[in-house]
Amino acid sequence: MFHFLIVVQAIIAASLVGVVLMQRSEGGGLGMGGSPSGLMSARGATDFLTRTTAILATMFILLSISLAFVAAKKGGTGEIDSSLQRTEVPTAPAAPVTTAPANAAPAAAPAIEVPLDK
Repeated sequence: MFHFLIVVQAIIAASLVGVVLMQRSEGGGLGMGGSPSGLMSARGATDFLTRTTAILATMFILLSISLAFVAAKKGGTGEIDSSLQRTEVPTAPAAPVTTAPANAAPAAAPAIEVPLDK
């Protein structure tokens, strides 16, 4: 059921985008107005696209609320999934210690670690 609603939601969203992009721009943006001659031309198509936009937007919102309810009802089991939990892997045994020849140069002293907070 949830997956079916997701598919319907995607179809409605794509249709809404398409209808909005088909509408003619009135210019001015945010209700600043357009040319008066543009209001009277092709009014029937504008009414249809405006009505279709309102219907698709309403369907989109109602379907979003429905999906939220379905997801909340479905819910989880409350258990923590430990299938990806890391496990401790035993380390390989240390290599045997070899003694250096007497004529070899002494190894450099180990560096002193400086704390990062200083």
